[in-house]
Amino acid sequence: MRMWVTGYRSYELNIYKDSDPKVEVLKSILKDAIRQKAEDGLEWVLVGGQSGIEQMTAEVVCSMKKEFPELKVAMMLPYSDFESRWKEERKATFALLKGQVDFCATVSSEEYKSPQQLRNWQKFMLEHTEEALLVYDSEFEGKPKYDVLAAKKYAETHEYNIVTIDMDWLENGAREFFERKNENDLQ
Repeated sequence: MRMWVTGYRSYELNIYKDSDPKVEVLKSILKDAIRQKAEDGLEWVLVGGQSGIEQMTAEVVCSMKKEFPELKVAMMLPYSDFESRWKEERKATFALLKGQVDFCATVSSEEYKSPQQLRNWQKFMLEHTEEALLVYDSEFEGKPKYDVLAAKKYAETHEYNIVTIDMDWLENGAREFFERKNENDLQ
């Protein structure tokens, strides 16, 4: 089983540093969701390279290797110069992560030329997975809206499962995270 995971970019989550407490909470929520799928036979997680949910997911899957050695993560980039406009610090973090994932490649070998490359990337992600885990809430649109629309359109004509982590799920997950953290602190 293969799953595409995507969602909000860091700036859409108001996260500007890796030390932001929201990162730990989001990674915990992603880990719980991926663990459940891994127990059901998930073998590959496919992500893009965007900062935010995609990079957090890659980090989470890499951290789960001891518990699930068969679980792998692929970073599929839409085009060749994907990170070229990022600040040096973000490029360095991205380069480290690329070195940790099980597989990394570009869908288009060309530099960015048009939005069609992004649509081709979406098509690739959908055709190479059986389901999508999307961190997205329709009340808080953003870049993931386009991936959600593509997944829903694809699911109209293909057997394709879509799981959406919305704001309610995030709030419940955050509450559970802090309850576990408080229990551990008391012990």
